[in-house]
Amino acid sequence: MDDVSVVDYHTAGEPFRIVTSVDIPGATVADRRVVAQTSPAVDRVRQLLVNEPRGHADMYGGFVVPGDDSGADFGVVFWHKDGYSTACGHGTIALATWAVETGLVGPGEVVIDVPSGRVVAQVNCVGDAVESVAFRNVPSYVLSRQVPLSTSRGEVLADISFGGAFYASVAASSVGLSVVPECYAELVAIGREIKWALDPLAIHPTDPRLSGLYGTILYDDLGRAHQRNLAVFADGEADRSPCGSGTSARLALLHADGLLGPDEVLRHDSIVGTTFLGRVVADVAGGVITEVTGSAYRTGTATFTLDERDPLGTGFTLR
Repeated sequence: MDDVSVVDYHTAGEPFRIVTSVDIPGATVADRRVVAQTSPAVDRVRQLLVNEPRGHADMYGGFVVPGDDSGADFGVVFWHKDGYSTACGHGTIALATWAVETGLVGPGEVVIDVPSGRVVAQVNCVGDAVESVAFRNVPSYVLSRQVPLSTSRGEVLADISFGGAFYASVAASSVGLSVVPECYAELVAIGREIKWALDPLAIHPTDPRLSGLYGTILYDDLGRAHQRNLAVFADGEADRSPCGSGTSARLALLHADGLLGPDEVLRHDSIVGTTFLGRVVADVAGGVITEVTGSAYRTGTATFTLDERDPLGTGFTLR
């Protein structure tokens, strides 16, 4: 395997590893995601970058690829320790920041094609420095309400909504927990349990490639338009940020319940105390358009090597 160079960012505490050197064939980004899922050569690079000793069980990143057409600045195939996701808000914020900071795109609008569709990010700068990114997501919508489920922590009711990926929202208090670091291990365990139990219910109405429950959002209500959450996605991976696509999914629910007025902004906090701001900007056919704002910061660059004599190969994951 050739050496792989990366640029690392974090968005509100959640890592995002950017790779520009992997060629993935396909007519669209959604097609390229399918190819990545079935290509041993592509997936070997993902494993190298996400597994220990070069990564960790909560690593996240993406392969930068061409957009679907000339209307996009570029596309991205998102990945995590268990495979390839359909959407990633924190990654979108990191990529838009990276694109402006590297001069790939000028300050202002950055158009990115992701597996679930096209997102548009507005990069806000102060002088030459990127201060924040506000991205408008694909349409978000409510799929199912008050789905009953028996869990190891008792009976719960889950709401399932889409924000580029499907999430089940469950009040942390309903499983006897709060979204605080002291409850982290228990939150991850119950989030993982709920995700797999409800996974078959998350069926996309038009594109089966987008089906499946991506994660569970366990949330605390902290007041009017103020929540704190932990998104537990993939197979027990925990988002350190407030979760960008998850924020869109939460906004769809709050809007449908009349709990978020016109132009009202949701303050969405993470388990580590970072914040995204989210709002509904338009009602459209099939849902609502949401806007999520956050900031990303470059944390480093690296070139990773695989010594073919290494018995650990592309690495391992401990959870």
